[in-house]
Amino acid sequence: MANYAYLRVSTDQQDVDNQRHGILEYANRNSITNIQFVEDTVSGKVKWKERRIGDLLLKTMQPGDTAVFAEISRMARSTLQVLEMLEHASTKNMQIHVVKQNMRFDDSLNAKIMATVFGMAAEIEREFISLRTKEALAKRKADGVTLGRPKGKAETVKLDARADEIRRYLAKDISKRAIAKLVDCSKSTLYNWLEREGLNKKKPKTAKAPTTTP
Repeated sequence: MANYAYLRVSTDQQDVDNQRHGILEYANRNSITNIQFVEDTVSGKVKWKERRIGDLLLKTMQPGDTAVFAEISRMARSTLQVLEMLEHASTKNMQIHVVKQNMRFDDSLNAKIMATVFGMAAEIEREFISLRTKEALAKRKADGVTLGRPKGKAETVKLDARADEIRRYLAKDISKRAIAKLVDCSKSTLYNWLEREGLNKKKPKTAKAPTTTP
């Protein structure tokens, strides 16, 4: 069984050192040895499955492994994300320790009861988020706000800033595939922009001169 510690790395080195020190002290008190530190520089606002903690919980850790966090806020910035992480760890028989709050989710009966409650809380929180979203959209609609993307042609798009550059490439007879690479966009994005600007005209085919037989 492996032991891991997750560090949310920020620009404040002292904060990182404090996290590490607190985790090591906690590990010594609770006989958690051979800890492997996992550092993450991605913001806690990003969904946990898209951060290194997601890789740790979903890919690296196995049943019976342990993950230690300095505090709840280092896990994620939203209650729902924290609940989802704890729920996942519980279903996979992984142990979670949170130093500052002195919380321990292991294979004990109390921890299993807490994990069940957290799983229910996560489901309730999802329902609340869905309900709040629907209510907000309904209110905006009732206030006369048009929902969704506005119809019609966008006033400005990404490639407008490179219009002169694209026209120069077209004048030099550079292929559209090559132009898309030069302006760092997909071919479809370039084609749509050219269509919007009326520049997507196909060149007339040059008639071949008739061949004469001697």
